Amino acid sequence: MATTDHLTPADYEAIAVELDALREEITAELGDDDAAYIHKIIRLQRGLEIAGRALLMASSLPPAWIAGTATLSVAKILENMEIGHNVMHGQWDWMRDPKIHSTTWEWDNVSPAEQWKHSHNFVHHTFTNVIGKDNDVGYGILRVTPEQPWHPANLPQPVYNALLAMFFEYGVALHDLEIDKIREGTADLEVTKAKLRAIGRKIRRQWGKDYLAFPLLSGPQFLTTLGANFTANIIRNVWAHSIIFCGHFPGEVEVFEVGEEQLEGETKGEWYVRQLLGSANISGGRLFHLMTGNLSHQIEHHLFPDLPSNRYAEIAPRIRALCEKYDLPYHTGPFTKQIGSTWKKIFRYALPGPKVPAPARAPLAKQPVAAA
Repeated sequence: MATTDHLTPADYEAIAVELDALREEITAELGDDDAAYIHKIIRLQRGLEIAGRALLMASSLPPAWIAGTATLSVAKILENMEIGHNVMHGQWDWMRDPKIHSTTWEWDNVSPAEQWKHSHNFVHHTFTNVIGKDNDVGYGILRVTPEQPWHPANLPQPVYNALLAMFFEYGVALHDLEIDKIREGTADLEVTKAKLRAIGRKIRRQWGKDYLAFPLLSGPQFLTTLGANFTANIIRNVWAHSIIFCGHFPGEVEVFEVGEEQLEGETKGEWYVRQLLGSANISGGRLFHLMTGNLSHQIEHHLFPDLPSNRYAEIAPRIRALCEKYDLPYHTGPFTKQIGSTWKKIFRYALPGPKVPAPARAPLAKQPVAAA
């Protein structure tokens, strides 16, 4: 567990000034090259989807089925990770292009965009890793830190997690329902029903496209095309789950157990430090970063969630240098290390214990309570 006892109020203020300045610098530089990047990625994604769908017209032939499924899987990953996630964060709103804007984009996923933007953009990015406030800590079904109370239902959580990975888009779709409030009986039933109706409409739309319309277009290849579409969705789900979990749950990443007063009194510098302590990167090459939606730069994304993702690799060395300057950890490692550490935690916290560390002391960012 990292300690921030050495940071003074002046240090927190200085960190905020440096990171705010970096954000302003990058924002001022945004222009034609950045716009060309996102347009290129969208063209690439759509070309891959068309190619995948075309190959599946002959999906009764094993080579065509494999090639079509693989191509469609890549297209779906790009659409969800580098395009949909980042567009809905408002990363490209500065272009004022109504077709690539956070208010109009609806992704290829069963989760309604509006619900995702609330649960993710607002709740998760505001209360990152704060137990009881950030619903991403365990996604409502997993115990990923000793601060979460253990229950016998946690014993099979490695199985829960495997199923969550396979059907991750459905877990994300249910995320904004706030299952904990429904269990406690404190949820607004009318609001919950409205959200469920929206989810149902989105599921019908996605199923109609992937499991009816495109299989019908392939004629006698209906069943093999349907199976290919189902497989592509599973591949996309497992990949997205793995990348997101690697950015939030490796062993060195920290969680926070704090009260409302501490959250209300949190300064901008303390918020920045909480993002640094509560995120992890995944090392890799340019193609790997593209396929992760640049969420392999999770630290940079949590610091600046609405900066265009193609800029994260550029600013990462400067963020790392800032961490070294203030003696703060910069969590990073290869995919195998991060995913192994994450699954180790899933298995460990399926069991009771360990002893919970002493509670955090105010201010929030100065005393993270435990490695998550």
